[in-house]
Amino acid sequence: MNNFQFSQPTVCIFGREPESAFKEQLRKRNVKKVLFHYGGGSIKKNGVYDMVSAVLKELNIETIELSGVQPNPRVTLVREGIDICRKNGIDLILAVGGGSVIDSAKGIAVGAAYDGDVWDLYIDKAGESDLKKPLIPVGVVLTIPAAGSESSPGSVLSNDEGLMKRPLNSELIIPVFAVLNPEYTFTLPVYQVACGCSDIMAHMFERYFTRQKNVDVTDRQLEANMRSMLHYSKLAQDFSDDYDIKAEVMWAGTIAHNDMLSCGRSGDWASHNIEHELSAIYDIYHGEGLSIVFPAWIRYCWKDDPERFLQFFKRVFDVDYAFSHAERAINEGIARLENYYTSLGLPIRLSQVEIGEDRLREMADKCVMHRGDSIGNFKKLTADDIYNIYRLAL
Repeated sequence: MNNFQFSQPTVCIFGREPESAFKEQLRKRNVKKVLFHYGGGSIKKNGVYDMVSAVLKELNIETIELSGVQPNPRVTLVREGIDICRKNGIDLILAVGGGSVIDSAKGIAVGAAYDGDVWDLYIDKAGESDLKKPLIPVGVVLTIPAAGSESSPGSVLSNDEGLMKRPLNSELIIPVFAVLNPEYTFTLPVYQVACGCSDIMAHMFERYFTRQKNVDVTDRQLEANMRSMLHYSKLAQDFSDDYDIKAEVMWAGTIAHNDMLSCGRSGDWASHNIEHELSAIYDIYHGEGLSIVFPAWIRYCWKDDPERFLQFFKRVFDVDYAFSHAERAINEGIARLENYYTSLGLPIRLSQVEIGEDRLREMADKCVMHRGDSIGNFKKLTADDIYNIYRLAL
């Protein structure tokens, strides 16, 4: 097990009727001016917009709205938000929505503290030492359990110039509070629920596939959470207004990505980066890209550490070690993983989302851009490796 330091500063307000605790978080921070950041019209249909607006009005907080966040959030809107914050003395960015909205809000927070273009921070042309501190804090009202961005140090933005999608990780952008009411997820479309579950599982897969030894506690924590998601994913689609089911999924999404399950271990994260190239160019949902990439990544990488994959498929997918050959057991495990995705209505091949061979080489080359010549920690993947993984996913 690696040495580690763990701190989780986000105040999670979980459950029904969160308004009182939400108000308390705003009062204790003496918030006077808020940038109310959200996506489209869904929060106006499900009542969340009205709830947030009523709280801000009751506390006499000056509010500027910035809507229009898209899936795979664009840096262009982030730049607009940065300008608003600087001109208006914003003291809290309130992200109301899912991971795209939260990631966009985090981008605004770091961009407002940086003298150059915010995109520099996402392609490692600048770092934390270039930021003016403290940053504008980010608060969250979560409506889509998926990205885990409500309590994570991560943000991912897309740039239409060059069709790139890149992550930023910094403890400075971990939200200060997050309102988590499962009722806010009742009106989500079935497919969006599926994509969210895929994202939650992927955050745990990335952590699980490590080369660290003697990490059995976090192994078993990850396995328990993954098995819970296998159970609740389809139920969350079939019983959209069941509070208890949605509560399980929402909390799983938060703990999957708040780094508690990373303690003492180094995750891989190659599959996320490989998927980012897909959604940057083709603008597919992150969750459906991950359901395509992960089985292909496993096919390509399992021989580097068969025991880790055999343990994964035995403990999470009940693949019996009695299989006479490791490869047979791994193939059975991959089939069960793909059946899980298929049961949710998600794709497992690029052809299912109408992506062919024509840009695979371009995506593979861009995937290692700004990253040296490889990605991943479990297995170092070059552009040629990434190209082969895309081909396995066709």
